Amino acid sequence: MLIELLPDNIDSRKVARIAEALRQDGIVVYPTDTVYSVGCSLESARGIEKLARLKNLKPEKARFAIICSDLTHLSDYAKQISNPSFRLLKRLLPGPYTFILDSGGNIPRHFPGNRKTIGIRVPDHPVPRAIVEALGCPIITTSLHDRDEMMEYPTDPEVIYDEWQDKADIVVASGSCGLVASTVVDLTSGEPVVVREGKGEVNW
Repeated sequence: MLIELLPDNIDSRKVARIAEALRQDGIVVYPTDTVYSVGCSLESARGIEKLARLKNLKPEKARFAIICSDLTHLSDYAKQISNPSFRLLKRLLPGPYTFILDSGGNIPRHFPGNRKTIGIRVPDHPVPRAIVEALGCPIITTSLHDRDEMMEYPTDPEVIYDEWQDKADIVVASGSCGLVASTVVDLTSGEPVVVREGKGEVNW
């Protein structure tokens, strides 16, 4: 199913349909402030299995991040972090960053891979944040890669739908996204370490 959801005119009824699909173990393709991504509900063990299979990964080997709507519930998913690290999060989020943190006690047992750390995103894009708010829990997220080796990340939602209509329950069309993934910053040592330089600036 293709659902158009424009950033400047978010239809709450459409958001509710997307959230319900995620609750029913659905896979959804959606925009972010970096590239189009694909994901499922953090609370859906079956959804995670489906997502890992789509990425040709064993669930225990997968490395997925989560999308939160803001930092309000950060303590639910990450252990207490230092004041300097929290100030950095506050300054850069929402934004094109993935922060790796020590995971907290509320990470479900079915979360894939190494559950000792968690990658957290708060994208500067109203659509995924609205979906998370309606869902009531984070979305597990991974970047959408293109089969065409000349273009790593697809940007046209109609092209994405053509490729993903048989794999995802919903493709959210929200205009074109970018071609550069998020900057990944590891905060587990107490000092920010740039793991991957992407769209987000690193001259803090």
